[in-house]
Amino acid sequence: MKNFEDTRQSDATQTVKNDASFVSFDGSFDDRLTGDYFASAGRSFTGTIAATHRHFWNPEDSRYIDFSIPFDVERSPIMPFSTVPELCSDLRNELSERQQVAFANDSLHWWLSGFLFGEQGALWLSLSLADMLGNPDGVEYVVNQAREEARHVAAFTRYIETRWGPPLPVAPAFRQLLGRIVNSDTIHRKLIGMQILVEGLAMGFMASLYNKAADPVLVRLAQLVMTDETFHHKAGHLWAENDLPRLSAAERADAEDWALECFQALMFNVFNPSQKTALYEKYGWDTEYVRQKIRAYYTEEVRKQELSEQAGVFRILARTLIRSGIVTERTRPVYAQWLDLDSLAEDDTNSVEASIARQGLELIASINC
Repeated sequence: MKNFEDTRQSDATQTVKNDASFVSFDGSFDDRLTGDYFASAGRSFTGTIAATHRHFWNPEDSRYIDFSIPFDVERSPIMPFSTVPELCSDLRNELSERQQVAFANDSLHWWLSGFLFGEQGALWLSLSLADMLGNPDGVEYVVNQAREEARHVAAFTRYIETRWGPPLPVAPAFRQLLGRIVNSDTIHRKLIGMQILVEGLAMGFMASLYNKAADPVLVRLAQLVMTDETFHHKAGHLWAENDLPRLSAAERADAEDWALECFQALMFNVFNPSQKTALYEKYGWDTEYVRQKIRAYYTEEVRKQELSEQAGVFRILARTLIRSGIVTERTRPVYAQWLDLDSLAEDDTNSVEASIARQGLELIASINC
């Protein structure tokens, strides 16, 4: 079996030879019933589509993931307290040990619910792209991605149900962002929003779960999802390499501004305490009170320390943006207010997330052989 680096290299070589990967289609269904339409088929996704069978996994098959493995969410935190901002602040002193565990796991329930909704967004976006693309291989790729996103939806629904019950309501800011991405009428906005930014966030979050979660079921789930997300994320880079340079000046400016807008929405709104009001009410906390406590803890030094972690959620997200070429001299000063872009650009390309995905591919291969 070819290893993960071999797949990346062959795809990268292929990218140089191919035309645009995500070609828009403005015609009717009738226009797809012509020889010209089928003659437009390219080879941009040949490697990615051919590798699909290599990372197939079934969330209903215990050989891949066994949801029956128990974990006592009332007595043990799934993620360490250090990953929960509220428990890193003075708020922790207001809770008993049992309540601290409960809050940590309730917070993870909230996070995973958001991730589930993100997977649902990725599923619907993939389906909507199938109607917008004008090259058959592009359509095949996004329909295949929809299939993989659907199994993520099924798997995270099963995990949340097993540990807590139903998912928590989607955070208002994330709901709004997902809606804007999925309902966008331009391909570059859909791809930047989902394939680069939301998928980049997902990669960071999954890496954090894999490295820090105490629940072996969640660790396995994170790894399996990363084997798929790595290929989805790579499709975003394929678009950045092939299609981004072809945009008009106005489209390019819109792409850069949209990337920045989505990044800011994720960094400052989705994770804002205002989005967790319902969770705080359970513990008798006012949202503004929580905000003040977190602000006292979350100093510039703490922020820099978080961004220095190779597997940190926002470090992986920011690294994704830089490598896609979507951060330019025009928008760089805005990102530089929060990120050390020079440090991120020097990160090892054989990243933490790639290593996790590679191990996941080897695990899946041992089951599928």
